[in-house]
Amino acid sequence: MKPANMSKLLGSFQALSLRTSAPLRLLRAPAQGQTQRLQNARAFSTTTPALGSWLEPNIDRKKKMAKGRPRVPTGGSVKGTTVIWGDFGIRMVDHDRRISAKHLKMAEDTIKTRLRGERFRLYKRKCCNVGVYASGNDMRMGKGKGSFDHWATRMAVSQVLFELRGKVHEQVVRDAFRLAGNKLPGQWEFVKKGDPPVVGITKLDGVTLEELKRPRRVVPTELAGTPAEPEVTANSSKTP
Repeated sequence: MKPANMSKLLGSFQALSLRTSAPLRLLRAPAQGQTQRLQNARAFSTTTPALGSWLEPNIDRKKKMAKGRPRVPTGGSVKGTTVIWGDFGIRMVDHDRRISAKHLKMAEDTIKTRLRGERFRLYKRKCCNVGVYASGNDMRMGKGKGSFDHWATRMAVSQVLFELRGKVHEQVVRDAFRLAGNKLPGQWEFVKKGDPPVVGITKLDGVTLEELKRPRRVVPTELAGTPAEPEVTANSSKTP
């Protein structure tokens, strides 16, 4: 390249500058204001959530689902049986079942009504992800599964449903969970953070998971005692 052309190229590069023009800033200003207004907008209850909620997921209702049953942790899993996020919780103790979204909403409203005015946060450990389909009473057999009826969740035994954390007295939380348990099907118990986990219906309180997996528990000889050996007499040793 000739020296004259090189000098012209260097002069062109030196004239360049990285800066935003004034018209572009003026065009971006209204867009930023509109975005800020959308972020501060109030979400009304009539607005359908994009990804659903914990009571009504964003799943196609036309896709039929099997009734199914809750999973039984046969391998010794304790997942979902302890309080993780909050300080108190409510746990099922009797039998696994399917709970509808109507019962879950009723229990949530009961807890919030009882703790009105208190500073707390409620955590939901379960969400509705199972569609329940039903047919009318006058429908004959063999006409299909039926149409969509409601959403539900599968609740296994010894699983925690609600957790609560906040500046609330323990007795007040106990009363709120007691009222919520009366609205839900099944039997429930009050648990606190730090309580032992549960495998099936057995609490691991002083019992290790290895001992629970054994077919038979080892009984200490001091407590059980050794059986006495039968005495052999002269008369019993003789043959008739």
